[in-house]
Parts: sequence; structure tokens; C-alpha cells
Amino acid sequence: MNVAERLEELQRRARKDEKIRNMLFDTRSAQDPLEAFCQASQALGVPIYEMELIEAGEEFYAAIRRSTNGGGENSPLLEGEDDFYELFFAGL
Repeated sequence: MNVAERLEELQRRARKDEKIRNMLFDTRSAQDPLEAFCQASQALGVPIYEMELIEAGEEFYAAIRRSTNGGGENSPLLEGEDDFYELFFAGL
């Protein structure tokens, strides 16, 4: 299962269970939100690690850039499209 699939699984569970949803939303107020989110996901049995989450976002964004206008400097600036952490919460 890749990172996106694990995030979808976590999202599915959070939509069904308010306790899980609140646990994940509470990570946003932690001193290091990304680390807290990954620890919470691991505690829930969905292994997500900080660097793989960051890398997945960057790879996704790079693929989008390559697909628009040949990926050159004229490609549109896509604000926040590489932040899977924020996109996860937007999806909830």
C-alpha cells in the first residue's frame, strides 16, 4: 500500500469514527504537527512516516508540473498541491 492509499484508509476510518477524527485533528495543534500526525497514524495501525509523506507530496507535485506545458518554467504555480498533510484534512 502506498502513502496515498494509507491516507485514504485513515481518512475512511476517521470519517466513520469521531474519536479517530478528533485524534487526528488534535495533531494540528501539536508543536510538530506532522510528527504528531504520523505518530497517531502509526498508533492506529496505519504506518505513515514523515519523510515518506513529504516525498509523496513532492513526487505528486512534480508529476503535475511535468504534465503541464511540458513542465517548463511556464507551468502554473500550484500552491499547496504538494502538502499531503493539509490535503488530508481538506478531504475530511
